[in-house]
Amino acid sequence: MSGTEFAAKLARTIGHLGPMPLAQFMAESNAHYYASRDPLGTTGDFTTAPEISQMFGEMAGGWLADIRARAMAAGVPGAADAAYVELGPGRGTLAKDALRVLDRAGPVSGVHLVEGSPVLRGAQEKTLAGREVVFHDDTGSLPEDRPLLVLANEFFDALPIRQLVKTGEGWREIVVGHASGAFHPVPGDRPMDAAVPESRRDLPEETIIEACPAASAIMADLAARIEKQGGAILCFDYGHLKPFTGSSLQAVRAHEKVDPFAHAGEADLTAHVDFSALADTAKAQGIAIAMATQGEFLLALGIAQRASMLAKANPAQAKSLGEALDRLVSPTRMGSLFKVLAGHSTGWPQGAYFTA
Repeated sequence: MSGTEFAAKLARTIGHLGPMPLAQFMAESNAHYYASRDPLGTTGDFTTAPEISQMFGEMAGGWLADIRARAMAAGVPGAADAAYVELGPGRGTLAKDALRVLDRAGPVSGVHLVEGSPVLRGAQEKTLAGREVVFHDDTGSLPEDRPLLVLANEFFDALPIRQLVKTGEGWREIVVGHASGAFHPVPGDRPMDAAVPESRRDLPEETIIEACPAASAIMADLAARIEKQGGAILCFDYGHLKPFTGSSLQAVRAHEKVDPFAHAGEADLTAHVDFSALADTAKAQGIAIAMATQGEFLLALGIAQRASMLAKANPAQAKSLGEALDRLVSPTRMGSLFKVLAGHSTGWPQGAYFTA
């Protein structure tokens, strides 16, 4: 189905049933988008950190390798048999670089990729050729008999968000209508005050707050599994370490920001991740959580030293390595916009950088 056909189908649905919640519009648009293309790289719509430089995956893999090695040294049951899990693994680039580092301390007990896109699954199989990879549609089918080392980069930002707006009549959910050949967001008719935390109900009119039920459900499941089975989790994404207000919904097409409602199914729809909400969800399942900015985290793990080593070994690439390093850690680029959430189960050591 082409993008035009998908948009027409979505418009017919709204015409028959009325405006749909923003979360449904985002979920259906992204499902079509990811199922129909490889969105990464210069020929796609956006570039993620693993595609910028191998150093990103090496740092992530090094963090997981370190916490696993210290768990093994401490005699933590099952640590040597931990499985690698990645959510939304793109082309498999992050997994390839992270596993190269993890393998130095002994192979992991299985590689499990949570990926729904058949196009991207094909790319991941090529990138990870020679490895036995198990694909999962969701986290519900992940192994239950061993510790998990979970990695996620730009996964939670693509999950559908719910937006509530304060109007003169109270809180309403943002819904998406269709008129004059275009999709457009409007406040819904149903009162939604009961869905707003009491501490936020008195915010000024026109204030928008966001929630991501899907992110909370996935984090709750992962955290419960990690606490029960042992292991650790490391997530990178753009967002906020504290609760925020306002709409963060955005769309990217051909490496340019576009109207989120102008290219249904043809642009990547994302929203800023509320890291504080994810942290609270994970802590409720018993695992320990720490957060930081991406720049602080990567620099503390030694990415600058790694860049220097690579530049000495490959002088012709020194300039590109410096540019990649700056893009990943600079406060004016990805370094501050992107955040890191790290967690570990009871009985496992605290991860590097976050160790007191």
